[in-house]
Amino acid sequence: MRTAYSVERVRAAEAALIAALPDGTLMQRAAAGLAASCAALLPRVYGARVVLLVGSGDNGGDALYAGARLARRGAGVRAVLVGGRAHAAGLAALRRAGGRVADDPYAAIAEADLVVDGIVGIGGRGGLRPEAVPLARAARGSDAVVVAVDLPSGVDADSGEVHGECLAADATVTFGAYKPGLLIEPGASRTGAVRLVDIGLDLGAPDVEALQHADVAGLLPVPGAGDDKYRRGVVGIVAGSARYPGAAVLAVAGALRGGAGAVRYVGAVGDAVLARFPEAVVHAGPPEAAGRVQAWVVGPGLGDDPGTAEVLASDVPVLVDADGLRGLDPDAVRGRTAPTLLTPHAGEAAALLGCRRDEVESAQLASARELAERYGATVLLKGATTLVAADGPVRVNPTGTAWLATAGSGDVLAGLAGALLAAGLGTRDAASTAAYLHGLAGRTAAQGGPVSAMDVAEAVPEAWRGVRGV
Repeated sequence: MRTAYSVERVRAAEAALIAALPDGTLMQRAAAGLAASCAALLPRVYGARVVLLVGSGDNGGDALYAGARLARRGAGVRAVLVGGRAHAAGLAALRRAGGRVADDPYAAIAEADLVVDGIVGIGGRGGLRPEAVPLARAARGSDAVVVAVDLPSGVDADSGEVHGECLAADATVTFGAYKPGLLIEPGASRTGAVRLVDIGLDLGAPDVEALQHADVAGLLPVPGAGDDKYRRGVVGIVAGSARYPGAAVLAVAGALRGGAGAVRYVGAVGDAVLARFPEAVVHAGPPEAAGRVQAWVVGPGLGDDPGTAEVLASDVPVLVDADGLRGLDPDAVRGRTAPTLLTPHAGEAAALLGCRRDEVESAQLASARELAERYGATVLLKGATTLVAADGPVRVNPTGTAWLATAGSGDVLAGLAGALLAAGLGTRDAASTAAYLHGLAGRTAAQGGPVSAMDVAEAVPEAWRGVRGV
């Protein structure tokens, strides 16, 4: 599992380690890792032209000490002092190694093979300062490889938010721990390839985590020899309407491809569901008359009369999606005895929070946490980065493709997560496992091109087998 830690937690761990080590040891560890990473990105170090964009803080000091190491290996290293000040000891080390301050910053950047972004560290807030903006633009407009020190300047380390301009990197070398902003959009798309350099921090429990293949494989339900369809999990789906019959079909597809032992469909478009999936059991409703289920999915394509309240009154886990989220009463969710999973996209989340969609999109982590707190539920916030917020660390989904932004994709995800709930996974595990498989299925189905929601559903078993290595 990949874990990420807040700036406050990293700073505290750094302070404890600095107090126990000789002066400057931690910065030298960071600089050594940064220099090694930069060297690996160059065809050869000797004769390479390296430019350091240096801020006044420790981030700039890391860049200067790394530049000194590269200069001792024969690189031509030039420093650009953004704002006119720099870490004094680091600058002295660079000069002793043969590096120097650039006479013409823009000419140096234009000729560089590699640019090191040491402008702003993890404590920075807001976009780049005005004096740094033209330098960042010159770096991005050059042919040089751009390497960020700890994280790209202009990205908020704790949230991934980008306010104003930032310097997008081709690679990021981060120290001690991943920071949330490296994993969450819009910051995540500015990082390039990320390398973690261990500097010996003792960090404790993470603030954010991202599942990997091995984690998901350990969560996937696998039927035993004695299991029947009921033991594997029966999921009830309340979805679809005369206007949106496809939503019901896609949600059922996600549930069946996601390992449900059986699906009980409740709604107005049973004929459409049976035409595609004769194995489904259909019922006109109400939900409580449809038979026993281990979990409910309610909302996809229900239109103006979702009937969410009837499902929330049940004593099994409930996933609420799409139209089911409209006007959802926090007290009705908080008062449930069984767990609830909400799966909004940014627009739906904005309606629940009473804010604008762009506010949710620019602050996904804060929005997911606020929704989870307000409703006392697990929240899967869909978007450029899919987040799962509940008690404990927020989970960031590392899989997916932009091709998943297609009609009906969310209906498939709802059915898939519902199947995992019915199989016995908790809401947090079901949501993050479903998002992971859904993202993999999207990549598999798309293969770099357009994809339909049903294509994604049909690729789920292949994604499942890939995760389990079978």
